[in-house]
Amino acid sequence: MTRIGFIGSGKMAQALARGFIASGRVEASNIIASSPKSDVALLEQAKILGINTTHENTEVSHNSDIVFIAVKPPHVSKVASEIASSFRRDQLLVSIALGITIRNIEALLPSKSRVVRVMPNTPAVVGAGASAYSVGSACLDGDSRVVQELLSTVGYAVEVPEVYIDPVTGLSGSGPSYMFAAIEGLADGGVKMGLPRDLSIKLAAHTLLGAAKMVLETGEHPAVLKEEVQSPAGSTIYGIHELERGGMRGLLINAVEAASNRSKNVGDQNLPRQSIPDEAEESEKETPQTPNTTVKRQNKK
Repeated sequence: MTRIGFIGSGKMAQALARGFIASGRVEASNIIASSPKSDVALLEQAKILGINTTHENTEVSHNSDIVFIAVKPPHVSKVASEIASSFRRDQLLVSIALGITIRNIEALLPSKSRVVRVMPNTPAVVGAGASAYSVGSACLDGDSRVVQELLSTVGYAVEVPEVYIDPVTGLSGSGPSYMFAAIEGLADGGVKMGLPRDLSIKLAAHTLLGAAKMVLETGEHPAVLKEEVQSPAGSTIYGIHELERGGMRGLLINAVEAASNRSKNVGDQNLPRQSIPDEAEESEKETPQTPNTTVKRQNKK
């Protein structure tokens, strides 16, 4: 059975581990997680899942077929450099770090290392996540399938070209926070009109859940479903009018754009030294072209 390692044992790492175990895809005894000695509490929480724990990142690498890097962006270079000398070609590295590109990680590992970049989101904690992933040029055909199967244990998973990952971050990566704010705002409206707080929150949450299921299960465009609720001179169109006056859609678009740009900026601020192009490379560059968004991998076995 596949051995899984997590360098970093925070909430997302634990959510993924929990999903892997619950699905039967990986046994708890085949999972190991590391965290600094200062994060003893995180490792204690990980132990509750029945997985192995350590303070040594190299121990995780030595005992794993798939290594997940689940640390903050500023720590990725240090972690990758730390395990580079012992990283094997039969291993797969999966990064869930914000903004850090596959190329940047490959620059810190041995040549032809297999690297996958993933952007999950927090609803993975309850098995309702939305994850997008991209595979590096050295990955084998089967690597995408394995990652897809693992991520599907905690929700929806889809492979995308890497140029999509920053926009995905702004949309589904940060999206749960936007929806929490929407739930809170709807609940505040309910309270203003006389409803109890707990009832307002539950009604708002179930409303968003139901609306999402309608989009996914009917296959209809959201605009069509929205139109079906709006009766002439009815209460809903009056509410929609207020949302339009407040610029709700524009605000959501701006939020996705801002979070996407922040993801890219974080990656740029945490470039490993090896991946910074020298002046010769810069001078050879031609005018940037529109990226090819077709997902491609080497046909390897």
